[in-house]
Parts: sequence; C-alpha cells; structure tokens
Amino acid sequence: MDDRHRMRASDADRQEVIDRLRAALDEGRLKMDEYIDRMGLASEAVTYGDLAPLCADLPQAGSVARPDPRPPVPAQQADQQAAPPAVTSRGLPTPLKVLWTIWGAIVSVNLVVWVLVSATTGHLIYPWPLWVAGPLGAVLLAVSVGVSQIRRGGGPERRHLPPGQT
Repeated sequence: MDDRHRMRASDADRQEVIDRLRAALDEGRLKMDEYIDRMGLASEAVTYGDLAPLCADLPQAGSVARPDPRPPVPAQQADQQAAPPAVTSRGLPTPLKVLWTIWGAIVSVNLVVWVLVSATTGHLIYPWPLWVAGPLGAVLLAVSVGVSQIRRGGGPERRHLPPGQT
C-alpha cells in the first residue's frame, strides 16, 4: 500500500466522495440502502485508503458518455412541446413516492369506512382516521423533508471536533 492510502482525509475529501455517491444514486448505479451505507462509511473515513473502496466500482464522473434516448426534436416542434407540470414531487426518490401513495390509499380507505359507519349509525362518530393519517403522515413528511435536504446538499451543520474525538 502506498503512502497516500495512509494519509488522513479531510472533510472536503469525504464530502467529494459523498457527492460522487449521490451522483451514482441519481444515475441509478446505487440503490438507496447501498448509498446510505457507503455515505456513512465515507463520513467516518479517516484515511484515503478508507475512502478509495467506496467509489472503486463506480465510473469517474462524466467519464461514461450516454447517448440521449430521445430522438432529436425539430426546432418548430421544440416550441410546441408541453410545459412541465406545475406540481412536482420535487425530485423525491421513487421509494418515498411509493410510500406517499400507500399512505394516501390507507388514509382514503379509513376515511371511507369512517364515513360509511357514521352514515349508517345516523350520527358522527369519533374521527379515528386522524390517528392513522396524523402520525404516519408526520413521520413520512419528516423523512421526505430530510431526504430533500440531503439531496440539495443541505442538512444539519457538521460539527468539527478536535482530532481524536468522536
């Protein structure tokens, strides 16, 4: 092993590896659990030797030329293409989109059952679907906001500790 692998890595070096892992996740080269595992190892890495294997199986950024899968659009048709939808999921990963869809279905079923029970008994009963929608929705919202912060490069400030402290 050469001397570089034993040299201590800086915060900027760790962040560079995390950014490269994020790009690989966005390109579909890594699954979310692989990304999270590698990101954790990168943030705990001490030397360049600790960082090297985390990206060893990934191509260098921009080194793989990918052809555009869409056929070229003539100039007059480019102006006529539809604008992107106004409401977006703001780049949430597919697993979170699926979880939001499942949450919506569960809440909808519970609301329908509550309405039917209230209608057949002749009076409004306690709105128990709130106990299904509220906590689950709050947890899902917190996870979505956290993932959005991470993907935008935000998130909590990193504390810089003196060497040797964790």
